Amino acid sequence: MRRSSQIPLIARGEQVDSFRRALERAAAGEPGVLLVGGDAGVGKTRLVTHLGQVALGAGARVVTAHCVDLGEVGIPYLPFTEALGELRADADVATVVAERPALTRLLDPASGSSTDHAERLQLLDGVAGSLAAAGRPGAPLVLVLEDAHWADPSTRDVLRFLVARLRSEHLLLVVTYRSDDVDRQHPLRPVLAELHRQPAVERVDLAPFTSGELREFTTALHGDPLPAGEFDEVRRRSEGNAFFAEELLDAGVPSAGLPWTLTDVLHDRLQRLDATVQQLVRLASVAGRQVDEELLRTAATRLPGLDAGRVDDALREAVAHQVLAVEGAQADGPRLAFRHALVAEAVYLDLLPGERTALHRAYLDVLADDPRLGSAAVRAHHALQAHDLPTALAASYEAARRATALPAPAEALRHLEQVLSLWESVPDAAALLPLEECGPDDGDDHGVRLGTVLLSAARAASDSGQPTRAVQLAERAVDAAHRDPASQALLRYHLARYLLDVERVEDAGEQTARALEVLPAEPPSRELAWTLAVRARVELNVDEDAAARRFADRAAAAARQAAAPDAEADALTTLAVLEVGDPDAASTLLVAARERAADAGDLFTELRSWYNLAATRFYAGELDEAGRIIAEGVARARSTGLAWSTYGIEMLELAQILPYFTGDLTEQDLPAGVPVSMVPYLEADRLYAAVARAGGDAVERAEALRPHWERDGQVALIAGGTLADALTWAGRHDDAVAAAEEVARHLGEAWTEFFLGRIWICALALAALADGVESGPRPSEAAGADALARGEVLRAVAHETAERGRPRGGRLGPEGRAWLLRADAEHARLRAAVTGTPADPAVWERTVREFGFGYRYEVARSRFRWAQALRAAGDGTAAEVEAAEAMTDAAAMGASPLVEAIGAWARRARVSLPGGRRTSSVLTEREEEVLTLVAQGLSNRQIGEQLYISTKTVSVHVSNLLAKLGASGRAEAVAVAHRRGLLGV
Repeated sequence: MRRSSQIPLIARGEQVDSFRRALERAAAGEPGVLLVGGDAGVGKTRLVTHLGQVALGAGARVVTAHCVDLGEVGIPYLPFTEALGELRADADVATVVAERPALTRLLDPASGSSTDHAERLQLLDGVAGSLAAAGRPGAPLVLVLEDAHWADPSTRDVLRFLVARLRSEHLLLVVTYRSDDVDRQHPLRPVLAELHRQPAVERVDLAPFTSGELREFTTALHGDPLPAGEFDEVRRRSEGNAFFAEELLDAGVPSAGLPWTLTDVLHDRLQRLDATVQQLVRLASVAGRQVDEELLRTAATRLPGLDAGRVDDALREAVAHQVLAVEGAQADGPRLAFRHALVAEAVYLDLLPGERTALHRAYLDVLADDPRLGSAAVRAHHALQAHDLPTALAASYEAARRATALPAPAEALRHLEQVLSLWESVPDAAALLPLEECGPDDGDDHGVRLGTVLLSAARAASDSGQPTRAVQLAERAVDAAHRDPASQALLRYHLARYLLDVERVEDAGEQTARALEVLPAEPPSRELAWTLAVRARVELNVDEDAAARRFADRAAAAARQAAAPDAEADALTTLAVLEVGDPDAASTLLVAARERAADAGDLFTELRSWYNLAATRFYAGELDEAGRIIAEGVARARSTGLAWSTYGIEMLELAQILPYFTGDLTEQDLPAGVPVSMVPYLEADRLYAAVARAGGDAVERAEALRPHWERDGQVALIAGGTLADALTWAGRHDDAVAAAEEVARHLGEAWTEFFLGRIWICALALAALADGVESGPRPSEAAGADALARGEVLRAVAHETAERGRPRGGRLGPEGRAWLLRADAEHARLRAAVTGTPADPAVWERTVREFGFGYRYEVARSRFRWAQALRAAGDGTAAEVEAAEAMTDAAAMGASPLVEAIGAWARRARVSLPGGRRTSSVLTEREEEVLTLVAQGLSNRQIGEQLYISTKTVSVHVSNLLAKLGASGRAEAVAVAHRRGLLGV
């Protein structure tokens, strides 16, 4: 029987045509990406192999790289390292590599390492530049990246960076992945969603063969058509999967009557190979889908019972039987690969436990003798599986340092977690690690050395967006050093920083206080400067501004004497926050702090300065300038691998909110790869636009975030406030007030009673109260008095919060002032609804003006209320002008609830709007409005008050609509209107 690689490609003409078009565009300088997805065995590798041949025939350069599944072990940037290793011989590519030390370190681990996070941008840019340099006009580079479902986090980041940067390169990326592996929780899924939205990206889905295509495929393999019975059996068992069908045919199915499991099929096939070949294939499976030929060959010689003289012959036989295939030679030597990843998996799973251990040991012995044959991560993988725990520990630590230097914090954390899991199982673990900063291990500082590893893991956890895990690891670090109070004091300020990230402010204060009891004041040390700087942040968080300034000044002075510019930068950032009342002065300090932190290589502090610089301009109402800074800050965080760190997330939150402020109600997508722990923060921010845009599930989404209130007050504030707003739009006014009161109560306990966000919460609660009274029958005297009393309390709390919340700088920013005015205006609207006395429109005018700093949605909403107040005060002309502007702006933003509310009110109040609706109903517009209020149970007098017409006129309208609907009474009219779809029109 022929193999699939020996026959023409079957039934993929549409995909090949798409590739040819993309290749032509790439040759002309229009780069592209093909995302090739399909189930395991459906033929992705066969297709991309054919596409590579097509590309070579068209004069393109083709490089294939692979992602590899190494279980818990990850090698950052692996496929791009493989690709660049092959391309490096190109002079243009070599120039790009030579100009970027970070790229040189990636390709040549022996060249040294760096922990400078800032080099990640250089690395990403270097990868993009190298691939761009390898393509030529008319001869583009085709980079095939296989098995992206196994991509490590850093590889996914590079892929996103590359696609976002595509401009005019002669480059075509072809990325394959198993669609059946990429479920909702798979980290590749959000990356694919992000890539699909890019104009240069084309999705290619490979479906199993249809019956006709499968018949053509099996005929080509078998040489002639299969008998009907055999074909039906193959079709039934393979379900159109090309690889399964081929294996079944090769194993003699169905005549052999083999049970339908792929493992059995492969086992039967391998049994027909020479014993030496079988042993070699088993050894290869231990390395995964791919294996370096020299590594495999050398490991084979270490196996007892394997004839070393037969290794070459066995390799040739394995390739001849297409169990293994030779991949294109790489810079570090040729590689062998299983024809399909499923083959490697099935062979490996068939090994007995003892066999697996022995085969992993063979690889480990080779790597111990010749480390150039595999990375530290690969050594750690084989050591773990071979149960060599000391070697696994040392190799994992080396892999962690390598990942940190790249930087790849998620991978570094995984390796360090492995080190920690092995620590107690390995005697003298500390002696095996190069912890030079701790000095020689004399047996007394074992805990200090463990603390050093724990602290490195805490930093990696923080950098990769796992703040709670960072705290846990830092707490263990402090505990580990309990026998050495001096060393323990050096660790406490790190723990305090991570505690601040999860809002455990009191605990952070305790840690800094205990550290300051031990650290000598003279001469000032780096540790003292940092502890004072963190203590200043603690005081800042509890609004003790005077104390914060004292500690920050002391920290800055100590940092200068101790030559600790990173600690000085942190102290300067705190001092800048204290100057927020003067945005220009604060910004000057923050720019200086940012530059000092960057020079010191302290990216965390640099990002803190970036965030506070953006926040200073944002809360000063300078939204354009804030947007520019946010974009640059987010790009900086992403390029350095710290997008999910505390201040990376803070800037992403501002990036989520800013478009909503400026009137873009398009819901921002979650960034690709966002850690699960960070999702609630960004989901809360997305609710602003969802509520304004009338996302039908806004209430449910806000409720779903309630379990996260305890973890972070910011989630509680935004989710709780938007929940109250959404409930108000849904007409659930009592529930809205209750939600606002609940979040205010919760944050009063978690933060402080007079947190400034309470002004917003009070204004929303007042709006719900006013809407509730306006939309129903006029309340009884007692009910009206109760509503007014609740409203008065809310208004008083808003003003007391503005006074006692003590905003830094001594005065509220533009948004705070606007919401305070909105609270006053909503209170006036509530009083007017209860008493029937029109409110002064001037308060709404002032609200509109104050929101005019750039909060477009709230300008439109307040302008609508201003129009209502003008109409109630008898100024219909002015009301029409303001209502028309509010309607135009709301419609332009897509604020559906606001558009509907303005339109409904304009019809009731007889206010003309541009593009006003004309109904095709048997009822007039006024009759529809009367019918809608009848359905709400309002009396004729109440309807007249709502529509600004007399009770007698309402009676006439009711009589007319009863006649038109053929109804004998109000209840029947409502029922008829419901059946005919007239209500709610």
